[in-house]
This record gives sequence, structure tokens and C-alpha cells, in this order.
Amino acid sequence: MRITQSLAMAILLMTTSFAFSEVGKNDNVLNPNLANKSEMSALPGLNETLAAEIIAQRPLTTNQQLDELLGDALNPEAKTTLRAQLFLPINLNSASEAELQLVPGINRKMVHEFDEYRPYSDLKQFRREIGKYVDEKEVARYEQYVFVPVDLNSASAEDLATIPGINRKMIHEFEEYRPYSSMEQFRREIGKYVDEKEVARYERYVEIK
Repeated sequence: MRITQSLAMAILLMTTSFAFSEVGKNDNVLNPNLANKSEMSALPGLNETLAAEIIAQRPLTTNQQLDELLGDALNPEAKTTLRAQLFLPINLNSASEAELQLVPGINRKMVHEFDEYRPYSDLKQFRREIGKYVDEKEVARYEQYVFVPVDLNSASAEDLATIPGINRKMIHEFEEYRPYSSMEQFRREIGKYVDEKEVARYERYVEIK
């Protein structure tokens, strides 16, 4: 029996490891655009009220925006501690110096090195270049907080599956409307399945080359 495209994709997602993902593996770091209220309120310095405020402002676009939402409820040291567990992945190719400086545990030298090797084509390049300065464990720690956008027209189902919060149905829809000629087309087509906020959240992680 002939296997359909959607079934083949489902098999791929169930059987393939994400060794070549474009979004860093961050199982130990909550994404403020995805975490629920109970998950966030359990973090140091947060409570249900603050968690609800974060949820109400989704999708957040930067970690600076998250800091502003927290306001004076947390002092700078507490915010630094919190970022290790609650962080919005940043685009390696477009993040500002100020945003790079918010990566937990980073120093000025490594901010410079992150910037020095732009543009990154994928996370394999990031691992190779940053691995010249820190060991493999530290590269993996940094990787929790970063991503390289995936190309809407050429990314594999495996790469698309690394987009935070995406599911099999939406991976199929991303592929269904190829080729994309513009981000406006992406918003229009994917907006048939999810609301405007969710389209904006997805859009952070994709590009058209």
C-alpha cells in the first residue's frame, strides 16, 4: 500500500532524533510564551499574579519585554536567577548585544564571539564555532537559550518539529503551502489554522531565504 505524505511525516517524527535541530534543546528551561501559570508560579520569585500578567502579554518578543513585565517585583539579581529557568530563545543572527548579554552565564568575551560568527546557517555551525572557546557541556548549556531560524521552503519536518510548541498538524500545514514567497503569505495561510498571536509566535522561528 502506498504511504501517504502525512503518514510518512508522522513516522519520521516518531522515529527520528533531532540531532540537527535549528532550535536549541531546552527541556530544562521554560519558554514564557508556552509555560502555563502553575509552571511559572513555581519558579523562584514568581507567583500566580505575575504568571498571569506574562500570559496576558503573549506572545513576548524579547527577554527585555519579560523584564519590563516583572518590573520591581524582582530585583536584578532575582531576575538573573530566574532567566536560567525562564527564557525566550533568542535569534542568533539578529539578537542585539543587549539581548545576548541576558543569556544566563554569558560574559563579554562570549557575547563578542556569538556576534563574531554571524550569520549562522544552523546550530551545527554554532556548536563548531563556539566550541573553539568553551567545552561541549558549556556549548550545550548556551544552546538552551538560542535558535537559528528555519527556512520555510527547505526545512525538513525534523527541523520544523524543533519550533517550540508546534504539533504534527501544523508541521503539515507549514509544508502544505510551499513555496512561500513572503512572510505575508505565511501569515495568511497559517492564519487559517491558528490565531494572530500564535502566527506571530511561530514567525519568530522562521525565515524565507
